Amino acid sequence: MKLTIHRLTAALALTLSASLVAQAAELAPGTVINKQSLEQHLSDSFEGHSIDSLLTERMKLLIQNEGLSLRLKASEPVVLGRDYLAATQENAGKAVYNPDTRVVEGWVAGIPFPNVSEDDPDAAAKLIWNHHYAQPIKNMQDYPNFGYLFLNDKVGLERRQQWAFKRYFLKGRLGTDQVVEGDGSILTKTLLYATYPNDIRGLGLFTIRYDSPKLEDSWAYVKSVRRTRRLSGGTWMDPIGGTDQLNDDIEIFNAHPTWYPEYKLLGKRWILAVANSTGDTWNQKASGNAEFPVVDLDNWPHWNPNDHWEPREVWVVEATTPPEHPYSKKVMYMDVEFPRFYQAEAYDRQGQFWKWMNYHLKTIKTEDGDVGIVSAAGFTIDYQRRHGTVFVLGGPRLNTPGITADDIALRELERAAR
Repeated sequence: MKLTIHRLTAALALTLSASLVAQAAELAPGTVINKQSLEQHLSDSFEGHSIDSLLTERMKLLIQNEGLSLRLKASEPVVLGRDYLAATQENAGKAVYNPDTRVVEGWVAGIPFPNVSEDDPDAAAKLIWNHHYAQPIKNMQDYPNFGYLFLNDKVGLERRQQWAFKRYFLKGRLGTDQVVEGDGSILTKTLLYATYPNDIRGLGLFTIRYDSPKLEDSWAYVKSVRRTRRLSGGTWMDPIGGTDQLNDDIEIFNAHPTWYPEYKLLGKRWILAVANSTGDTWNQKASGNAEFPVVDLDNWPHWNPNDHWEPREVWVVEATTPPEHPYSKKVMYMDVEFPRFYQAEAYDRQGQFWKWMNYHLKTIKTEDGDVGIVSAAGFTIDYQRRHGTVFVLGGPRLNTPGITADDIALRELERAAR
């Protein structure tokens, strides 16, 4: 009798297992994962990965409770620049991370730590330094026209602004004999300023970031008195205008690595991300909501992305903030093949979930015929305030010819305000 029961139990288990296998499916590109289909597809797979494993816990909650909808796309390789890869190979092994000072010594150009191991106790710090030093954008990031869309989940689009962003690298320069410009003390010079509407035209920052833990120097142009004003060193933690972004949130992480007291590697995994953004993010020939096809402005909650998501392997890094920072921590998801973040979760000082950041990447040609990676769109959603700021990119350029470090200067803010 016991043997019969045992055989019956085993048979039932095999039948149930076979049934589950039969029900699971390999999904096709174009399949939509949303609230209605989530439970049905969790055990299904896409490109060999279960949907359950491709979604972070936060993404699942946003799909279930916040209307997030993801359309699957067949994955494509992300192409990195020839000079970027050449510099990484040529300088491999020269950079050394000093755990006592928390800085990197010996970096020249390219990715300082191209082969980070999960077992390395300094793995998280090295990944952050890769991001800090080796953005795959060549020598200059030039966004002459990008939009900020201000959204809430009641009325949708409240207003829009247009801004310009220019960042010039003075160290680690690629495809040139002059790897360093100047005396080597400055890493980047950055301009970020509004161009529309007229009442905020010229609002923005000029920032010098040093290649050291020294706080950056920042200046703002004050339109009311037509003067420039030097700002405190804590500007990197301040909000950008009336957006939901901090300066520290530009493309998810925008701080010197030593300004955060601790980084922790939470592991390596696969997620759904927008690594090859498709279509227009900003159709300037259209009007109304059709002008911004990358955002689902017509449907609640009005800030969900319209794009295509593919499997990407990522590092998961937790960054602990300094005590004066508005956040307590950020959990960020960086591509394993190159140091750019796709997503992040920000938590308030009480440890409660606050913001979700999601960036869509796109490979474009640089002005000298190489390639680089830009942010086609960026979503910073404040779920406590029920408000979102969406970055949409128009007309990006990389390695713009004829521009020098001297052109990235405070006088540009003054010109923009006229």
